[in-house]
Amino acid sequence: MKAPPSKALIIKINLVFLACFFVAYAAIILHPSSYSTVYHQQNTLSLVKCSLPKCHHKVEGGIKMKVVLEKPVRNETKEEMKLVKRENPSFLDEMGRGMKIGMVNMDDEDVTEWKMHGQIIQVHFEKVSNFLEWKDLFPEWIDEEEEIDGPACPEIPIPVFKTYGYMDMIVVKLPCENSEQGWGRDVFRLQVHLVAANLAVKRGTRGWNKKVKVVFLSMCRPMVELFRCDDLKKHEGDWWYYEPDMVKLQQKVSLPIGSCNLALPLWGKEINKVYDVSNTERVSSKTIKREAYATVLHSTEAYVCGAITLAQSLVQTGTKRDLILLLDKSISKTMQEALTKAGWKLKFIKRIRNPKAEKNTYNEYNYSKFRLWHLTDYDKIIFIDSDIIVLRNMDVLFYFPQMSAAGNDGSIFNSGVMVIEPSNCTFRMFMQRRKEVVSYNGGDQGFLNEVFVWWHRLPRRVNFLKNFWSNSSNEVSVKNQLFGADPPKLYVIHYLGLKPWWCYRDYDCNWDISDQRVYASDVAHRTWWKLHDVMDKSLHKYCGLTKQRKIELEWDRKKAGKMGAKDEHWRINVTDPRRFS
Repeated sequence: MKAPPSKALIIKINLVFLACFFVAYAAIILHPSSYSTVYHQQNTLSLVKCSLPKCHHKVEGGIKMKVVLEKPVRNETKEEMKLVKRENPSFLDEMGRGMKIGMVNMDDEDVTEWKMHGQIIQVHFEKVSNFLEWKDLFPEWIDEEEEIDGPACPEIPIPVFKTYGYMDMIVVKLPCENSEQGWGRDVFRLQVHLVAANLAVKRGTRGWNKKVKVVFLSMCRPMVELFRCDDLKKHEGDWWYYEPDMVKLQQKVSLPIGSCNLALPLWGKEINKVYDVSNTERVSSKTIKREAYATVLHSTEAYVCGAITLAQSLVQTGTKRDLILLLDKSISKTMQEALTKAGWKLKFIKRIRNPKAEKNTYNEYNYSKFRLWHLTDYDKIIFIDSDIIVLRNMDVLFYFPQMSAAGNDGSIFNSGVMVIEPSNCTFRMFMQRRKEVVSYNGGDQGFLNEVFVWWHRLPRRVNFLKNFWSNSSNEVSVKNQLFGADPPKLYVIHYLGLKPWWCYRDYDCNWDISDQRVYASDVAHRTWWKLHDVMDKSLHKYCGLTKQRKIELEWDRKKAGKMGAKDEHWRINVTDPRRFS
């Protein structure tokens, strides 16, 4: 039977539409560049599998990543490029001939004269995307306790090293935009460093009497985080010649590329389990390590009580490491004796003035912390601020290299707890750069963050800050539960704001000052006093209140009462015997 004309017409129309659809679909599949679809990403951290230039396009509100490949960009041949010819360093003649020389990022350099010294091996890698930013590698927050999916890092393009033979020397041209603010936080610059470091570790010459030579061409000093001050053999103009400690360099390249993942990984979600340090142990030296905990006191005795309590808290964790305290002449003989009794070995220092600080300000002499790098009797130091108490053994941190620390704001680390490697050479470098480096906060933390831009993230539980920035009930509940946990879940509590020994025992006096309430926690306050109370009672008298401090406390209580502070801590009947002594 034939269909009625009206129905036949409808069938024909449907067939035409269907045919058009298939033609359009085939065109998209066969010619994707004409119909490329895109999807939005809030930042490149989520683009874990692609950090190449061809993947990213800058748009308003973020980055778009093409789902399809673009046409390849034609690169200039060496004949078309105008090669830079420069004088080679004089120390090159001392290195002999017959070497295998790897060249990294030297495509625009005339390397003809290098061929006199051996075989040239061009090392190729794809430059990282310009849209991958430092904050993607060093985010302010990561899911370090794996409450959601766990942290992740973008990939940095690295050569396939197994395709290259062993090399005696690696020559590297480093980007250096030191006229621009924040030039040290350049992802491409980091990429070139990582290529050079991995090449030295994986393809460097092996032999009992041979050391891999790494030569940099740059107006800027190579990153001290990877190529240490102590490994620099010669510096001549823009040429820098290193013989890296391969054990230390291997450990560095085994760590995450940024603070976008923990350097101290967990075995799972259970924070109480032992950290998995197997990767770190494999690359650690077999020699006996000299290690110590350290803190610094200078210019005032206001933190002596905190240092005494810190020492006692470390002793109670069962550590066998030395406790070293650097101090200046502002600490009286009586206080020195108390600090020694608490467990510190005292080392006297001369203060270092911050040249950018105003006279009589809090940060005038805080560059004295750099004296820690003078402690060359030790291979590793874990520095701990004296307004911290330690609740659990932290010896695991000695497995990790300089600079390992917990995060702070933005892409910076908090210097309250940090792993450092003493070096007179590094100390001299600090002194040379004192006037040049701009510290974001005017202090040592800002300075160190400019020198060590590539740092390794430790869990925040090893430097848990006592603050409540969001002021949400959930934040208060979670943090107070951690501050008061028994047995402890935190490794340390870092007491920001007014310190416990400056307050009455009865409550945290940060409650009495409006702009200090973000630091107020009666739970954390009680935890400090609980530790204080189990110390040798002969040490308690060094945590007293001065006459001036008692006046300030009473004034703050009255002011809070007049303002009608809703927390009503000012109404608490103070029973602290130090109020009346």
